[in-house]
Amino acid sequence: MTPRSDHRGGRPGSRGRTALFLTALSMAASIAACGSDPDTPSAPRTITVPGDAATIQAAVSKARPGDLVLVSAGRYTESVTISTPDITLRGTDRNAVVIDGEGVRPQGVLVIADGVRVQNLTVTSHTFNGVLVTGLHDGNSASAHGVSGYEKLDPEKFPPIQRFAVNSVTATNNGLYGLYAFNSQHGEITDSYASGSADSGIYVGQCRGCDILVADNVAERNAIGFENANASDSLVLTGNRFSGNRVGMTLISNYQEAFQPQRSTTVAGNLISDNSGAQTPAQADGAFGLGIGVAGGQTNDIRANTVTGNPYAGLVLRGTEDISATGNTITHNTFGDNGVDIADVSSTRSPSSGNCLTDNRTQTVLPASLGSTACPATGPAAAGVPLTDLPQLQVPAGISFLKVPLPPAQPGLAGDPTAIPAPLPPAVAMPDLSGVTAPPAELLADRILTG
Repeated sequence: MTPRSDHRGGRPGSRGRTALFLTALSMAASIAACGSDPDTPSAPRTITVPGDAATIQAAVSKARPGDLVLVSAGRYTESVTISTPDITLRGTDRNAVVIDGEGVRPQGVLVIADGVRVQNLTVTSHTFNGVLVTGLHDGNSASAHGVSGYEKLDPEKFPPIQRFAVNSVTATNNGLYGLYAFNSQHGEITDSYASGSADSGIYVGQCRGCDILVADNVAERNAIGFENANASDSLVLTGNRFSGNRVGMTLISNYQEAFQPQRSTTVAGNLISDNSGAQTPAQADGAFGLGIGVAGGQTNDIRANTVTGNPYAGLVLRGTEDISATGNTITHNTFGDNGVDIADVSSTRSPSSGNCLTDNRTQTVLPASLGSTACPATGPAAAGVPLTDLPQLQVPAGISFLKVPLPPAQPGLAGDPTAIPAPLPPAVAMPDLSGVTAPPAELLADRILTG
């Protein structure tokens, strides 16, 4: 018998081929579905607050690496912990997006992941810190110095945070530090403002090979404007205004933290002026009226700064415990109207050596021999002058950090706040400081509180 052809829908065998085709499509779809791994990188998203999440923390918890958390104007009474790497937390309006600790919550923004940006917002009234970036944590909460206890750094257990940025952030009335980078590397704090901190407005501590830039910030009405404790090597401060604090800035070695001694920070082109503010929180060590304090700091480059109007001293060198202030170069600075322009008050226990002055504008240097010590310096270690040779000031009592007056509105982040940025680079692009000059008294004056 001759076989019949099937003419019910096409050429002989078409039904079989159609079935095979449909089966193939089904298999392809199945394979594609299996390939949609939730861990596969996807395009960065914008998560809005309160549009996509009611709170900043809820939005941050939703975020994946590369995402932007964009916060609309409002007062957010919460603490935010960022533990996801490579995300950006940004306000739409620096002055109108406020993370408020209400005087009871410890942290404004706690960053414990690599590659995080915090931008264009205000953090206020936290009992510890406005923004804290730290590698010293238990995966949940921070253990940084002065926060919830102190555990000596184990570099293997607590590797430093890599890559961070704090840009155009206002930190006011926080109980310890305004903007705080600790056990962190390859980051920047720029175009920001800090006031009302009962310790330091801006603090960088405990890092080697820091690669951190602190630039174009204002710190006023704090106990200390800027503090560096054991942060060394490729830390650069430039274009900042540290004025109207109790102490302008310090470079210190500290046995309580790892990596002492502090060394090799560049301080260039900053204004450090009029640090005798009465409407400031009192600081435990009681210092007042000082521009720059170097306590056990070594091989720092202090150049082309304007240091004026500090009634105790413009710059003081001393040891801390048995760590001496050594090898610091002080060049091309403008001093004026200070109680004493430069003084070495090192003790016999930690005598100084190798500190030198070149091409500074000064009126008073103690001891006088320090003024003729050109760079590079040689010679034996020696004690400085007694503290009684410096002005004896009447120190005001200070006020609560919660009562320090608030600043004027601050300029917002440049560019489109809705733009999702590329990941932070592995190293910071440092400015060229070869031509830096001492700044005028008007540096960033439009951002300060007057009166």
